[in-house]
Amino acid sequence: MTLNKTICEAVSIEEEDLAGYVINATKEVFNTMVMMELQDSYPLKEPVTSFHCSVTGMVGLAGTYTGILSIHCPKPFALRITSNMLGMDVDDVGEDVNDALGEIANMLGGYVKQILSKGGLDINLSIPTVIAGEDYTINSMSESECVIIPFINEGERFLVGLKLQKEG
Repeated sequence: MTLNKTICEAVSIEEEDLAGYVINATKEVFNTMVMMELQDSYPLKEPVTSFHCSVTGMVGLAGTYTGILSIHCPKPFALRITSNMLGMDVDDVGEDVNDALGEIANMLGGYVKQILSKGGLDINLSIPTVIAGEDYTINSMSESECVIIPFINEGERFLVGLKLQKEG
């Protein structure tokens, strides 16, 4: 599973470097906004498209390059993230969890936009979208041109995915 070579060449960045930027951004956001230390693993070789008892926050990228930055968390971990961000116990997946996961996706999307826009590239971010459910599939991540990085905090694993393609 790799990012499109055209994208890597156009922004003069290696896929490993872009994955490193996503890893660093995720660790920074979680350290400062969620007060959690993360351990990362090397990007997955196969995309993950089906989720069970999870919450997914996504932000779209549009312009010269289009794509999706997503964060996929098991429900208990999404509740813990939200509780940490708000400084209070959150025990139901609802508006607070949607806002927290949407904001994290938005911050990570902004970081990716900053990296890709350094060469004057035109990229805009969408309003975050959050999905929660017992069983769901996200087909946009099933294509091979994406990178998905697993992270772990206190034994709980979640994923951050970045799918990009060049328009035109």
